[in-house]
Amino acid sequence: MKLSAITLDCADPLALAAFYQQATGLEPHPKSDADFAALEGDNGLSLAFQRVDDHRPPGWPDPAVPQQLHCCFRVTDLDEAETRLLKLGAGKPEHQPNAGRWRVLTDPAGHPFCIVGGLAEPE
Repeated sequence: MKLSAITLDCADPLALAAFYQQATGLEPHPKSDADFAALEGDNGLSLAFQRVDDHRPPGWPDPAVPQQLHCCFRVTDLDEAETRLLKLGAGKPEHQPNAGRWRVLTDPAGHPFCIVGGLAEPE
C-alpha cells in the first residue's frame, strides 16, 4: 500500500490550491475545478482540496472544532518561510508551542500546518 493523496476539506478548493501552490511550488492537476482541486508532487503524492458545504475551519488549539489533521513542511529558514507564507495569506495563531523549532500557521481555510526548520540547502 502506498499513500497517494492527502485531501483537505474547505469552502473554496481552487483558492486553497492556489495558496499551497505558491507555498510549495507543486503543480496543479489539469482537471482541478471548483469542487475538487489537486496539486501534484514529483514523488506521486498529491495534495488535494475538496469543497464541503458549510465548512467550519478548525480552531487550533481550541478543541471546539478540532484540527482533524495537519501537515508539516520542512524549510531552510523558519523566519523567512514564515514571512513569505504570511504574505501569501497564512495566519499565525498566538499559541506557539515551540517557536524555536517549528511554527504553527493556518492556511486561508483555517487548517493548521507547521513549518519545521532544518531543510538543508541543495548542493
